[in-house]
Amino acid sequence: MQTELNKVIAALREFYAREQFLFEKDVGERAVTHRFAVYLEKQFSGWAVDCNYDRLGERTLHLPRGSIISTDDHLGKSIYPDVVVHQREIPNNLLAIEIRNASNHTAIEHDQQKLKALTDPDVWFAYWIGVLLVLARTNIATAEVYVGGVLDRTQTVWLTERLKETSLDASH
Repeated sequence: MQTELNKVIAALREFYAREQFLFEKDVGERAVTHRFAVYLEKQFSGWAVDCNYDRLGERTLHLPRGSIISTDDHLGKSIYPDVVVHQREIPNNLLAIEIRNASNHTAIEHDQQKLKALTDPDVWFAYWIGVLLVLARTNIATAEVYVGGVLDRTQTVWLTERLKETSLDASH
């Protein structure tokens, strides 16, 4: 798992080195997410990296019954992860990432609940790892890792420490 998280860190380092304009102009999260995905794709050779990918094979990703209401679509049930690393046809789901600008003042709980659902092994579209990143102008304000449908505190601490070591911070 730390191998995959190190690849996320490498992508973040290149993203921050090359994309300061996005933060200076406070562009929307979709533009930030897309540009981050470009750098992430370089790290995951042999995998597809997609933004807002809502499929598992031929199926549409939906929240499980009784879970939170999604704000991603007008019916409140479809899930559109910000960035995923996967193999489309198999399907083989490695990594789901939710990205937020630090300037976004809406409740973070929606993204946290989405990552819990996306990594829940009892749900048919489970991703192995979920990562929540809150991106500030010069650093990662918050980083969380989700595994097995819950916040993985050990991996979150590990990721936070690695981000600090690489000067990307993660003031978690």
